[in-house]
Amino acid sequence: MKYAILGDIHANLEALKVVLEDAKDQKCTHYLSIGDVVGYNANPVECLEIIQDMKCPVVRGNHDHYCSQADDLPGFHPMAAEVINWTRQQLSDSQRAFLRDLPYTKQVETFTIVHSTLDNPDKWGYVLDRYDAEANFNYQTTAVCFYGHTHIPIAFEKGDDIRSGLYSRIKIKMGRKYFINVGSVGQPRDGDPRAAYCIFDMVNNMVELRRLDYDIETTQEKIRAAGLPEKVAARLSIGR
Repeated sequence: MKYAILGDIHANLEALKVVLEDAKDQKCTHYLSIGDVVGYNANPVECLEIIQDMKCPVVRGNHDHYCSQADDLPGFHPMAAEVINWTRQQLSDSQRAFLRDLPYTKQVETFTIVHSTLDNPDKWGYVLDRYDAEANFNYQTTAVCFYGHTHIPIAFEKGDDIRSGLYSRIKIKMGRKYFINVGSVGQPRDGDPRAAYCIFDMVNNMVELRRLDYDIETTQEKIRAAGLPEKVAARLSIGR
C-alpha cells in the first residue's frame, strides 16, 4: 500500500498535474491531502474539483478555512487577504461548503494527518523547530503524523530525544514517533522551486520526498492574468 501525500497545493494546477502523474508512475495506490488545496494561485476551482473527484481523505488548511467563510480578515497580510477575497469569488457554494466541512485532523490507516499542529489544529501554529515539535508529540497518538503549513519539508523523530532535519527518505522505526512535513505542491518555500510531495510506502515503512519540475511560467502568467499580486507569481521562481 502506497500513499501519495499532497500538501499545500494552493490552486497550482500545473504543479498538481505533474505530481499526480508522478504518483501514478510510482505506483501509488492511495491519495490524501493535508490541506490548503486553495489560496495564492489562480486555479482554485480546478484543483478543488480534482481533489473532490479523487474522493480521498482531506483535512482543512487555513486557506481552505478562510476561503470558505465570509468573515472579515483583520490582521491578515494584505497580499494573503487579497488572494483569499479573490478565491472566495471563484468558488461555488458547494465548494465552499465542502471546505467548511473538512475536519482539522484525521486518522488514516495507522497514521494521522493534520495541516498545522495536533495540540491546537484550528489555531494554525507553525512547527519549525524541536520545541514546537515537542508540544505536538504530546498530542500524537499514532507513530507517524504528516503535516504541512510551513511549506518546508522537514521531519522530526522522537526517541529518547527529538531529532530533526530535511530529508529525502525516512525509514520508520519501531518505538519512535515521527512528525513529517510533506512540503508544498504549489508554493515551495525551502529555496527549491520544484513541486514537492511525499510517498508513504506502508509495506516497507518508508517515507520518500519527491521533487518535480513543472511549468512555473504558465502558473505565473495565470496569476498575473487574474490580477493577483505580482509577489505571488515572482516567489514561485525562487521557492520562497
